[in-house]
Amino acid sequence: MTTLIKSATIIDPSSPYHNQQKDILITNGIIDTIKDSIENKNYQVVTLDNLHVSCGWFDTSVSFGEPGYEERETIKNGLNVAAKSGFTAVAVNANSNPVIDHKAAVEFLINKANGFATNLYPIAALTQNSKGVDMAELFDMKQSGAIGFADYNKSVANDNLMKVALLYAQNFDGLVFSFPKNNSIAGEGIANEGLNSTKLGLKGIPALAEHIQITRDLFLLEYTGGKLHIPTISTAKSVELIKDAKKKGLQVTCSVAVHHLTLSDDELHGFDSNFKVNPPLRTKADIKALQKGIKSGVIDMITSDHNPIDIEHKKVAFSDAKDGIIGLESAFGAINAVLNLEEFIENITSKPRAIFGLENYTIKEKNKAEITLFNPDNNYTFTKEHILSTSKNSAFLDKKLKGKAYGIFANNQLILN
Repeated sequence: MTTLIKSATIIDPSSPYHNQQKDILITNGIIDTIKDSIENKNYQVVTLDNLHVSCGWFDTSVSFGEPGYEERETIKNGLNVAAKSGFTAVAVNANSNPVIDHKAAVEFLINKANGFATNLYPIAALTQNSKGVDMAELFDMKQSGAIGFADYNKSVANDNLMKVALLYAQNFDGLVFSFPKNNSIAGEGIANEGLNSTKLGLKGIPALAEHIQITRDLFLLEYTGGKLHIPTISTAKSVELIKDAKKKGLQVTCSVAVHHLTLSDDELHGFDSNFKVNPPLRTKADIKALQKGIKSGVIDMITSDHNPIDIEHKKVAFSDAKDGIIGLESAFGAINAVLNLEEFIENITSKPRAIFGLENYTIKEKNKAEITLFNPDNNYTFTKEHILSTSKNSAFLDKKLKGKAYGIFANNQLILN
């Protein structure tokens, strides 16, 4: 198959065509020619308004229900949603039923995703059944294709277990995750501890719960060596802690979710459970610090933290609702309004791919075509019609967004929204 992408502005600092408008000819999944103008010889032609392209976007925290929670999202539908949302690759969390905590489960995910335009990379459980008691079969799962180890949205309370995991994973260059939440401090909290939680009568989760856990993990990392990833940080102090650790030379990386970069706990006044997430939405001051952390390079990647929850577990009283929101469809439009385009692209392409050991295919001739197509200037209100996921638990409904993904070209397939 030969595909001709017409008049596309290339956003790729590593490409010789960065910030230039070009035609791109792709033959059998390889970029054949990039020129100012290429004649159409009965090719499959892509012509879209204000078309921009970049290296394929990579979302490092995505949850699909399958296996076990197919009513929330299947792998098939989830990968199609990701493709139409601009993602050529997703790292899928282990929070299924059964939990992805052994070799066969990792291989199930990879085999189930075979043949799709969007690549799926499993993040396997760090502990058996994600219970935080016994370490899972990390080496075997790495050999089967797992790119990291995490008990999704669950912190490991056992200090020695985390220490041993960091030591053991060094034998095969494994990446260990630690969710930033001290459960003893967080208690039964369901919202950020502060003015809003007090006004609304909601049990608070102090930012301290995040800071204590991160501090513990950084002390362990300093002792053990190895590589540590802290997902979805949410506070200003967390940025400072990780900044100081990086200055010491520790191999620590972190991510931030789109909703933590754009939404504050002011949203809770309607008791809408679509704003119930883990970590909780924090303050406007935290949002500013997180955005600054992206700009300074302390934060290494942006994620949608896409987590579909079915209506039976979401459309209930705020205190009873499960944590989590969908985010693939709204990720670009939400973040593009608060960060400049190149900052977004870097933190969802080259930086996370390097950390997870994945190749980033620069947009130049003879390279594999793994490309995201998008319009950065499209202003619109996000509605239910924009939701492609099976579950509808979006925190961005009725929000004004800027920028929309058209789709992707990857694995020799063109997928358009």
